[in-house]
Amino acid sequence: MVMELGNGDDGVTSSASPTSAMASVLPLASVSQQPYVSELLSFTLDRLHKEPELLRVDAERIQRQMQEVAVGNYRAFISAADALVAIKEELSSIDKHLESLITEIPSLTSGCTEFIESAEQILEKRKMNQTLLSNHSTLLDLLEIPQLMDTCVRNGNYDEALDLEAFVCKLSTMHPNIPVIQALAQEVRQTTQSLLSQLLQKLRSNIQLPECLRIIGYLRRIGVFSEYEMRLQFLRCRETWLTGILEDLDQRNAYEYLKGMISCHRMHLFDVVNQYRAIFADDTSGSEENYDGGLLFSWAMHQITSHLKTLKVMLPKITEGGSLSNILDQCMYCAMGLGWVGLDFRGLLPPLFEEAVLNLFSKNMNTAVENFQLVLDSHRWVPLPAVGFSAASISEESQEDVTPPSYLMEHPPLAVFVNGVSAAMNELRPCAPVSLKNVLSQELIKGLQAVSDSLLRYNATRMLRENESGLFLSLCRAFIEVVFPHCATCFGRCYPGGATLIMDAKNLYEGLGRLLTISSTKEPPKPVGNGEEKTASENGDLPSQPVVENGIEPTVDNAADEKEQNSPALHTDEKKVGEAS
Repeated sequence: MVMELGNGDDGVTSSASPTSAMASVLPLASVSQQPYVSELLSFTLDRLHKEPELLRVDAERIQRQMQEVAVGNYRAFISAADALVAIKEELSSIDKHLESLITEIPSLTSGCTEFIESAEQILEKRKMNQTLLSNHSTLLDLLEIPQLMDTCVRNGNYDEALDLEAFVCKLSTMHPNIPVIQALAQEVRQTTQSLLSQLLQKLRSNIQLPECLRIIGYLRRIGVFSEYEMRLQFLRCRETWLTGILEDLDQRNAYEYLKGMISCHRMHLFDVVNQYRAIFADDTSGSEENYDGGLLFSWAMHQITSHLKTLKVMLPKITEGGSLSNILDQCMYCAMGLGWVGLDFRGLLPPLFEEAVLNLFSKNMNTAVENFQLVLDSHRWVPLPAVGFSAASISEESQEDVTPPSYLMEHPPLAVFVNGVSAAMNELRPCAPVSLKNVLSQELIKGLQAVSDSLLRYNATRMLRENESGLFLSLCRAFIEVVFPHCATCFGRCYPGGATLIMDAKNLYEGLGRLLTISSTKEPPKPVGNGEEKTASENGDLPSQPVVENGIEPTVDNAADEKEQNSPALHTDEKKVGEAS
C-alpha cells in the first residue's frame, strides 16, 4: 500500500510538471522505484495521459482504506498515544534517577573501597576456616568429649569416663589461655559431678563387696574426697540404704516390723562391717590418713543404739507372749551373728524384754481384775446348778492339774478372773525371765489382793438378802479355797518354786477369812432345790411373793441361763493354763 501510495504521489507530481518529472526520473529513482519507472517508459502516450487519473483514483481508494483502518483501530491509536505519554514520563524519571546516580557515585566508590577491605578480612577468615576444616575431625573429637563422657557415665562405663576426664584435665593444664579448652573442661567437670552422684547412689543400693571395691576405686580416681571423707561417705551411703529398707517396713504391725528390722540388721549390718574392713584396711604404721580413728566403731555403736531404741519403743506394742519370745530368739540370733564382727549386744537385751514382759503381764492382770469387777457389779445372785466336784476335792486336784476348775462355773465373776489370769499366764509362759520371778509374783499377788478388796468393798456397800448373802459367801470361800491355790499353781508352772511365793501371801485374804468366820456363827441359808421357784432381785429385802420381771417368773433354770450369758465361755478357756504346762 505504501508502495502504491508512493507511486501515486510520483504520478501526481509528474502530471503537474511532466517535463521536469521525466527529466528527473532516471537520476532520482530509488532502487525501489526503478520497476515503476521502467514500466512508465514502456507506456504509450495515451496511457501516460491516463496514468494521473488512475493514480488519483488509487489515492482516493487508499485514503478511504486508511480512514476505515483508523476508525476500526482507534483503540490502538489511543493506546499508542497513551504509551507515548508514559514513555515521556518514564524518560523524565530516568533522567532524574541518572542525576541521583551521578550524585551517589562517590558513595559507591567509598563503598567499593570498604568492600575491598572487608573482602581482605574475609580472605583471612577463609584461610582460618580452611585451617579449621583441615583439622575438623580432631576438633570434633575434642568437642564431643563431654557428650561421650556423659554417655559412658549413663551406660556404666566408668573407666572410659574417668580416662576422658583425665585427658581433658591434662589438656586444660597445657592450654590455660584457650577459651574453648576451658569451656570444655567446665563441661567435663559437670559430667564428673554427675558421675560422682551416680557412684554414691550405687553405694546406697544393695551391692556386694566386689562392686563396693570398684566404686571406691572410681572415687579414689576422681579425687574429690580425702581418705577419711571417703570412709565417712561410704558409711553414710550404706546407712541410707539400711534406713530405706527399714522405712519400707509396715510400722503398723509391731511384730512384723521388728522381725524385718532384726533380719535386716542381722544380714546387712554384718555385710557392711565386713565390706568396710575389706575396703579400708587400717594401717597404723603408715600415714595417719589411712587410720580409721574409731569411725567404724562409732558408726556400729550408732546402729546398735538405734536398734535398741526401736526395740524399746516397739516391744510394748506387742500383746502376745509368743511373739515376744520369737522376737527375743531372733534378737539373740542376730546379736550372736554380729558377734563375729565384734558387735555382740546380747547383754543389752534382757532389760528391754524384762520391761516388755512385765508391762504385758501387768496389763493382762489389770484387764482380768477390771473384767472381774464389771461382772461382779452386774452379777445377779441366783443359785446355779452344781457343776463338777466339791471345792475340797478340786483344791486337791489343782495341785496336779492346772485346768481351770469347772466348779467356778457356779461363780461367773471368779470364772472371768481365772480366765484372765490363765490368759496372762499363757502369755507369760513362752517368755518368762527368771529375774522377774519375784516382781511378777508381786503383780499376781496385787491382782489377787485387788479381787479380795473388791469383794470386801462389795460386801460393805451392797445390801444382800439372806439367800444372796449365802451365795456371796460361797463365792468368797471359792476364791480362798479354789482361785487362790489355782493361781499359785499356774504361776508355779511358769516359775519353779513360784507357787510358794504366792501361797506365802495368805494375808491378802485375811479380810475375807474374817468375813467367812463371822458368817459361820450365823445359820447358813437353806439349800434351794432345782425345781423350786426363787425370786430374783438385785438389792433390797426379800419380797413375800416371787418377783415377776417382764411377765416371767425367774426360775433356777432361767437364772442359770442368764448367768451363762453374763459370764464368758469358760469352757473354751479351761485348758489355757494347761497349755502353759
